[in-house]
Amino acid sequence: MTADIGTEPTSTIRLSVNGVPHVLDVPDRKLLSDVLRQDLELTGTHVGCEHGVCGACTVQLDGDPVRSCLMFAVTAQGHEIKTVEGVGDDPENPADVQQAFIDCHGLQCGFCTPGFVTTIDAYIDENPNPTEEEAREAVSGNLCRCTGYQNIVSAVQRAAQLRAEGARL
Repeated sequence: MTADIGTEPTSTIRLSVNGVPHVLDVPDRKLLSDVLRQDLELTGTHVGCEHGVCGACTVQLDGDPVRSCLMFAVTAQGHEIKTVEGVGDDPENPADVQQAFIDCHGLQCGFCTPGFVTTIDAYIDENPNPTEEEAREAVSGNLCRCTGYQNIVSAVQRAAQLRAEGARL
């Protein structure tokens, strides 16, 4: 026998995602990752483990990497969210982190890549000249089953170099 639990409570929320304001009616328990993917059709944010372990769902919240599969969307109100699409969505002119992944062959299947890109984008703002060891530590919270990480670590350092070169122009 199933019990009728009624309708799930919903809220009207205002989100700023990649600089674009959105007003949405969502269930109070809907995850930020699901709102991004389903409601806003920003499918670059991937959902892997759904436990916050793999890092594929990483987005930036006010510039800091967070696991969107662990956040209710209603808690993101009043914060700026940046997804991988906000880092760069122009294939002809990739962002510095995206170009670094290309230059260093830092991806294979690509499933984990959006989480790495958003993590690294925030990290090199914090540390614009990381050592190899610092780069490795920076990406240690994101899992990749394909690459062995060496090229991703190289991409961190290359992204920092590209960003510094861009700042000098």
